[in-house]
Amino acid sequence: MRRALGEAARAPGTGDVPVGAVVLSADGTVLGTGRNEREATGDPTAHAEVLALREAARATGSWRLTGATLVVTLEPCTMCAGAVVLSRVDRVVYGARDAKAGAVGSLWDVVRDRRLNHRPEVITGVLEEECAERLTAFFRDR
Repeated sequence: MRRALGEAARAPGTGDVPVGAVVLSADGTVLGTGRNEREATGDPTAHAEVLALREAARATGSWRLTGATLVVTLEPCTMCAGAVVLSRVDRVVYGARDAKAGAVGSLWDVVRDRRLNHRPEVITGVLEEECAERLTAFFRDR
């Protein structure tokens, strides 16, 4: 999570919301990292999770990220939760809950929907206060 927080810290430099993500292999090797880049790139899909998953897929040479863990500072939204399911990530670890748009247990629970073909393990609240404070400070300063 500390690595994801480091990614998040870089996002406000481009006006982006400070969310960071890291994809780890089963042995803990970093496969991909990302931070929000929607403002920087003008790409509505440039969420930290999506960018980290794309980098991990390039690193492994496969869209199937079986055995991987996605670590992210903020609970993924519906788009990112869908990307987690489709990429076959084994585990999602996140820090702060997102009561307004969270899709991994708060508002929706896309990743554990039994109608879908893949359901990763979910671990919540890792460094939650630190993750939440970074977001709170960003929006307070705006």
